[in-house]
Amino acid sequence: MARKRNVNDELQKMQKMLDLTRKRSDLLGSIYDDFYGAGKNITDTLNESIRRMTEDVDKAAKAPVADQEALQKADDALKEAKEMFGQEQAVQTAAAPAPEVPAEPERDPMEELNELIGLETIKHDVLELASFAKIQKMRKDQGLKAVPISMHLVFTGNPGTGKTTVARILARLYKNIGVLSKGQLVEVDRSGLVAGYVGQTALKTQEQIKRAMGGVLFVDEAYALSQKDDNFGQEAIDTILKAMEDHRDDLVVIVAGYTEPMKKFINSNPGLKSRFNKYIDFQDYSVDELEQIFYLNCKKYDYKVDEDIKHHIRTMIAARKLLKLENFANAREVRNMFEEIIANQARRVSAMENPTMEDMMQISLEDLSDLPAEKKEKAEGEPAGETKPAQEEKPAENAETVQEEAAADETEPAAEETEETELV
Repeated sequence: MARKRNVNDELQKMQKMLDLTRKRSDLLGSIYDDFYGAGKNITDTLNESIRRMTEDVDKAAKAPVADQEALQKADDALKEAKEMFGQEQAVQTAAAPAPEVPAEPERDPMEELNELIGLETIKHDVLELASFAKIQKMRKDQGLKAVPISMHLVFTGNPGTGKTTVARILARLYKNIGVLSKGQLVEVDRSGLVAGYVGQTALKTQEQIKRAMGGVLFVDEAYALSQKDDNFGQEAIDTILKAMEDHRDDLVVIVAGYTEPMKKFINSNPGLKSRFNKYIDFQDYSVDELEQIFYLNCKKYDYKVDEDIKHHIRTMIAARKLLKLENFANAREVRNMFEEIIANQARRVSAMENPTMEDMMQISLEDLSDLPAEKKEKAEGEPAGETKPAQEEKPAENAETVQEEAAADETEPAAEETEETELV
């Protein structure tokens, strides 16, 4: 009898374990169904183990005397189930989200602005705007009368001169002083505002304005909206003007593009002219500053340049600048040249049997040959070594943090929102 009670006790324990096993089976199946869609296979395997264990337990329970062999089988089945459940921890670990990489602390936008190389006039203008807006905000908070100001701006200049970078810094600066609630930058062009059917342009433009609320709406090549007999573009302009009036306290609009077309664009519409009365002009970079852009790219991506070829790089930059006096893309042009050179370097190094780290970092004279721009220049009979005298160059305005970003920002169509400033 005592032996039978022991068997019954063991059976009760196993029944409890069986119940726990079933619960775990359900949990495991749910986890796999949710995260991998493969839970059915494992659940079936577990159910099969549980079925065999249940049969063995029932068989032992019906026996007048404990069947040691049946109990052993039940114990083996239980061990098998436990082994299967050992996978549960692995499943949960795999399904757990990867730990978030802590974001770098956001830098002070004023500090970033001051680190820009050159741009002295622009720094002064931005600081003046920010200071005035800050004081008017403080006066308003204290119950004093505030002078109404227009924070909307016109950025003029050639591509690759840092207009987008400064706009991002300005958006964050306005947010820090409490003029804007969010400080994000939404960058668009005509394609992001104009639709193909009457009535849809206003909706499309309003959607971009909604995304920009609390921050800056940056309209690149804004003059493309003002074309002869272009009702769609005019609809977008009218929608933006209305939003500037309705949301003057929490929306800044910056329109940007080439200098002369932008002046014509603003003067073409009384509404535009009355709301955009502050211009910031971005000058082209000098050859010296373009060199700095090139070497900043090298530093960022772990490339080194032989000292004896640096004068060749300067000559190439100067030649490209002279070749495209009216349409020179500044930082973008230098970025393109850098990519062409490292593509040549990669082709050369890949032919080596066992290239060293130094080989993979070094840019040599051979890597400067066969560049598309230089081929074109030779074909057209242009002198490759001609440089513009330093005293004739306009003081260009570039930034250590803006070079690569200016190149990237003004190469692609400005149709997507950029939420944060990514500086180099």
